Amino acid sequence: MSNHLYTSCDAQFTSAADPSLWSQLCFTPRSAPRAKRQPLYTAEEKRRRDATPWTLVQGVLAPLQFLVFLISLGLVARYLATGEGLWLATASVVLKTALLYTIMITGSIWERVVFGRYLFAPAFFWEDVFSMLVIALHTAYLAAIIGHIGTAQQQMLLVLAAYAAYAINATQFLLKMRAARLQEQAMAQAGAERAS
Repeated sequence: MSNHLYTSCDAQFTSAADPSLWSQLCFTPRSAPRAKRQPLYTAEEKRRRDATPWTLVQGVLAPLQFLVFLISLGLVARYLATGEGLWLATASVVLKTALLYTIMITGSIWERVVFGRYLFAPAFFWEDVFSMLVIALHTAYLAAIIGHIGTAQQQMLLVLAAYAAYAINATQFLLKMRAARLQEQAMAQAGAERAS
């Protein structure tokens, strides 16, 4: 019986080089039509985005926060490397965290005006999810300095984790803004070609 089973299995796998077998097992990519990517904003959402003053607020706060982040990162790195400038590094992180809270609150208002919800609008869902991690890490740092939890060096290492998360989150938003701009350019170009 085992010889019969072996012969039966062997017969089924002798044609492993047969492309039809691999396509049945889904190992070869099929040329499926690509789904058309949804624009980041509908026409109405774009109109609301362009009309609300909260867009300008975000446009000012985001680069300001990034500038404070760069300065603070340098101060934190200086403290970790030399042991000097703890007070200045701490003050810079507190300022960065205050800006983060401000941009999160104003960003939620902006999201409500544009998309009809304060957080987790489909267009910015993953950016908002990662923002929660960024806020949690910054808040953990504040709790550590207020509660005198850990050494100063451990607290600054927590800052580095928070800043790494912030850098990833900022990149998410920059990529999303770039995608929106490219989509708008493509739509404008398509509209111009239809008009001509």
